[in-house]
Amino acid sequence: QVQLVESGGGLVQPGGSLRLACAASGSIFSINAMGWYRQAPGKTREWVATITSSGSTGYADSVKGRFTISRDKVKGTVYLQMNSLRPEDTAVYYCKADTTRYDYWGQGTQVTVSS
Repeated sequence: QVQLVESGGGLVQPGGSLRLACAASGSIFSINAMGWYRQAPGKTREWVATITSSGSTGYADSVKGRFTISRDKVKGTVYLQMNSLRPEDTAVYYCKADTTRYDYWGQGTQVTVSS
């Protein structure tokens, strides 16, 4: 079992920055990769970024160059640094952990970009 708790969401003006955190606990040794997804109102959940156990990263085209995913292996925490935020980045952001057997999701954290 893996438990995930996201934090760091909030209200920010366009052009601003936020850093999300996802703290993993439980069987974290079984995690192969962790990622961030988001779901805007009325839309399907979409992939944002992933970081693997080896440190490789990947980003959706819509956030490439603005968002950075990173991790603290000691703390078992993954971060999403979001810069140059746009109104279209408004969504609930979810953390996901991929293991060999299951995928685990956090409860989500709201990010609102508005003036």
